[in-house]
Amino acid sequence: MEKAPSLKPGEVNLGVTNRVTDKLTQIHDRIFCCRSGSAADTQAIADIVHYYLQVFTVQEGQPPTVEVAANMFQRLVYDNKDQLMAGIIIGGWDAVNGPSVYSIPLGGSLHRRPFAIGGSGSSYIYGYCDATYKEGMSREECIAFTKNAVSLAMSRDGSSGGTIRLAIITKDKVERVFVPGNELPVFYEG
Repeated sequence: MEKAPSLKPGEVNLGVTNRVTDKLTQIHDRIFCCRSGSAADTQAIADIVHYYLQVFTVQEGQPPTVEVAANMFQRLVYDNKDQLMAGIIIGGWDAVNGPSVYSIPLGGSLHRRPFAIGGSGSSYIYGYCDATYKEGMSREECIAFTKNAVSLAMSRDGSSGGTIRLAIITKDKVERVFVPGNELPVFYEG
């Protein structure tokens, strides 16, 4: 299977924008989700999956894989697709697969990807991401890629936020990074 974009071997980088709400939600020790769509829907789903992952850990005696978490999200979104407005990106690190990223767009299909983008600003940055992403990026390259993509999305989308929140997930730790609006990359003055 392909691996998610690594900051260095064994790391995953997720970025989310919003002025007020942190849409980057930790659902297990080394697993996060990025939420887009209805805040109420996506927070409820994240809370349910968080609960079931805690139960899984107790029953199985080991932490869940990112794939297990992604499948839980997928089932909830798909089974309730007519009642929910939820797009989810799941990323993290586990001992079985290492780093991985999954995307669940509106409607509930599940896709493992080397990187994933979603939300209202994503339609503006597909070309940038396709042209710029490359396997084996250094930590600095991956952080810059993520910051640039999110900043470009925000510059075109009035619904995206004014800050960037990152989670750098490794075997050993989760590092949260906050980039305030006055430190965002600028590509043009418009």
